[in-house]
Amino acid sequence: MKKEVLSLLVDNNSGVLTRITSLFGRRGFNIDSLTVSTTDDPKTSRITIVVHDDETVLEQIKKQTQRLEETQAIFSLDSAQSLLRELLLVKVEADEASRSAIREISDIYHAKIIDLSHGSMVMELTGEPEKIDGFLDVLSPYAIIEMCRTGITAMERGGLHDHKKQTAQ
Repeated sequence: MKKEVLSLLVDNNSGVLTRITSLFGRRGFNIDSLTVSTTDDPKTSRITIVVHDDETVLEQIKKQTQRLEETQAIFSLDSAQSLLRELLLVKVEADEASRSAIREISDIYHAKIIDLSHGSMVMELTGEPEKIDGFLDVLSPYAIIEMCRTGITAMERGGLHDHKKQTAQ
């Protein structure tokens, strides 16, 4: 099984996300992570999808997604040549005795404490998925009340890439 980060540039039309996720669902493909946002062009949205499967299945996913009318471009992102980020919000139990230790962990990971109450703390952390996983691992001795992760959003490093040149034509 291979982890693949796919970046799609699609027409920013109503229902495009439903059509793409339906394609994955009908074919039995599981999506590990999905993020969507508009780009610098308001007519175009970027969808970042993380999937795990074998090479043959991943190629099939890309070909079938490319055939959709709204798909402008689809390409795999090489993690060595790309910036992958995720946002975490985590709420942990924090009484007076544990607050300073949790604050120290937050400082080490450069997490931001965004809420503090008598019994809990909420922290925000942005970074590579491995950093988020490490932070959660170090926090594991403390009771996590609630958490949410955005999923990966990604972009290639460097200047104008082939996929961007193709959509500009």
